Amino acid sequence: MRASAFVYPWDVNGDPEAARRIAALGVRQVTLAAAYHSTRALTPRHPRHRIVTAEHAAVLYPTDARWEGHEIRPYAAGDWAPGDAYGEAAQALADAGLDVHTWVVLAHNSRLGAERPDTSVVNAYGDRYPWAPCIAQPATRAYLVELAAEAAVRPGARGTELESLGWYGLQHLHAHDKTGGVALGDAGTYLMGLCFCPYCREGYGEQGLDADELAAGVRDALEPLWRGAPDDGGWAGVEKLLGEATAAATRAWRDERARTLQEEAVRAVRAAAPEGFQVLLHADPVTYHVGANVGVDPAHILSVADGVVVPCTGGTDLLPPFTEQRHQKSVIAANFTVVSGMGGNPTTLAANATRARDLGATQLRLYHAGLASDEDLSLVGEALARL
Repeated sequence: MRASAFVYPWDVNGDPEAARRIAALGVRQVTLAAAYHSTRALTPRHPRHRIVTAEHAAVLYPTDARWEGHEIRPYAAGDWAPGDAYGEAAQALADAGLDVHTWVVLAHNSRLGAERPDTSVVNAYGDRYPWAPCIAQPATRAYLVELAAEAAVRPGARGTELESLGWYGLQHLHAHDKTGGVALGDAGTYLMGLCFCPYCREGYGEQGLDADELAAGVRDALEPLWRGAPDDGGWAGVEKLLGEATAAATRAWRDERARTLQEEAVRAVRAAAPEGFQVLLHADPVTYHVGANVGVDPAHILSVADGVVVPCTGGTDLLPPFTEQRHQKSVIAANFTVVSGMGGNPTTLAANATRARDLGATQLRLYHAGLASDEDLSLVGEALARL
């Protein structure tokens, strides 16, 4: 199975051994961040630093003139990724014999939400989610499509992986996060992710819903959960809380907005890319799920993109809906966290990868070559040698 390791430019730039060390793991490819959200990242082997703080979502390369006149445009990185940080790292990795694919994070941008609150998802209580741009809004959609095309198709890149190309909701780690006191479950999380910005309110109206009545109904439905009642889970739980017809109408609006955005973004990337350029999405096979791995319809997304990257650290249950719909050339990449301090288990990588392959996965993704300890990387190398 072809394996690719996720990498940040700051893992490579300034460390003359980094690219060689990654290649020595046995991977043939790297997925290198070109546009990324804010983060605080460990760099345990870098000769000049141990912690990198990316203060806001940014592109990690110089943008071009396409952004003139755009209402929303990407932010440049600060000193954590100066100049063409992506390009410098990509060249070093390519010189080490690795194929370089871009890693592009899209609808996840806290700085945009802070500076332009009107772009954010607004829940049924009127609370804004500044990390979550509303993908129903025309200006936001135009920005995301243009960003996908520019950030994905960097010089020398052979493909891209598009993350967060869909709805984002409540589940977002934040500084000193204190949101875990009530277990909302699958249905409650969906309700807390419903957006009530002006565009979404109008969209619900197109589905025959009154937005004010819907918001009140969502608040009423959530009230027992705040008091500790169990969430029945799954879509059946949403239908029980909202009513079957109302739940279906909200999903119709949101699914259409996500589906058409994904189609537009993939078309834009392909129009900008050379022949043979591979376009993958980080994805979850349940359309109403939100977050970095966006909810998609497997049959539809595999007719649009070249494949998907599927989260598998918690198990491989999400693979079959995709592998059952794959075409002959579809890429189904099983993504495993290999950082033991972040919930990964590199000692079981070989067994898990074999299980994923038996379920139809065609490739592996390893999160993350820059964050892992030396011991973790040694175990990864051993696992890949056995596969």
